[in-house]
Order: sequence, then structure tokens, then C-alpha cells
Amino acid sequence: MSAEDKFDAKADEIKGRTKETVGRLTDDEDLEAEGRGERAKGAVKQAVEKVKDAFKK
Repeated sequence: MSAEDKFDAKADEIKGRTKETVGRLTDDEDLEAEGRGERAKGAVKQAVEKVKDAFKK
């Protein structure tokens, strides 16, 4: 997993977690759902990169 890809995936997770928390605190269900989606996107990116790394070895 390249450092840039790893950073992007982690950034998506952090951004999603932040949006999810803000949405929960402000009772904004749309923002909370958007945050969950971004967090999941980051997790999927990390999983894909780990699979790529496994096949490189």
C-alpha cells in the first residue's frame, strides 16, 4: 500500500467520522449518513490496497 493511498483512505475515514459525529450532535440525519458512507469508503479503500499488496508479494 503506497503511503499516498494509505493517507487518502485514512483521510476519508477521519472525514467521515467527523461528519457522522457532527450530524449526530446536530440531529442532521443526512450529514450523519454521509459520514457513515465516507467512513465505509475509506475502509474499503484500505481493504483493496491490502489485497493489492498481498498479490505483489
